Amino acid sequence: MSMRLRRQASHVIEPSRTISWTRWNARVGDARHEVVPGQVVPVPEGVLAREIFGPLGGVVEVGAVSMTGTWSVGAASVGELVSRRRDEVDRLLELVRDIGGFSSSAMAVADELGHLREHEVTAPSLLLWSGAVEGIPSRLDDLERPDIVRRMCHMAADLQLTHFLQALIMAAIAAGGEVHAGASHIAEALAIASGIADATGRSAPALVFRMWRVARLPGLLRPEADTPEHGKAGFRAYDRALEALVTAT
Repeated sequence: MSMRLRRQASHVIEPSRTISWTRWNARVGDARHEVVPGQVVPVPEGVLAREIFGPLGGVVEVGAVSMTGTWSVGAASVGELVSRRRDEVDRLLELVRDIGGFSSSAMAVADELGHLREHEVTAPSLLLWSGAVEGIPSRLDDLERPDIVRRMCHMAADLQLTHFLQALIMAAIAAGGEVHAGASHIAEALAIASGIADATGRSAPALVFRMWRVARLPGLLRPEADTPEHGKAGFRAYDRALEALVTAT
């Protein structure tokens, strides 16, 4: 990886490094605790918040580039995107707080990461948000070609919205609230984030939900998975509730 990509990686959260279920056992459906052999240790709620706000950073960068209408990273402005959609962003943060039952200190992770403030959007950061599916060209400047930027934005939207949905569901299960209410908030939050990523409707909540279900659930619900039974029950409950809310059939 080039030095420029390493610098970009320093501010891009890697949402795929989610909390493993061996560390989640006592926290899901109960208090937020981490299972350690022989002891139960509290896990900071900020960890859960970071799992949500990490991929949201990719969503807003993709949205800023998409908003240019030319797939130009140089013309993208996260600050302008957030300003234009201030009411939606505020509502999204409110929903996240309610879904996870987060305190003010946990919600402050959003400010700590800085993803919702004005910052430079670069092609290497889009490459990282999109999972490097595009690959690193021999000439790094080629990453700024509109056709490549468009592809990276589409892939990043798919990947980061899927991570975002997974993190919301994990936070909801950990909070232990009523499933229907939690799913309703998650569906609204996903609709807002999907619209921010792509105002054309390409990243519709129903599509994101189906991507999440096939990409994440099998690994969590297989008989040999280390997901505890109450965790599996929680995921199955949210799968059913969200299916009813975000899919037409």
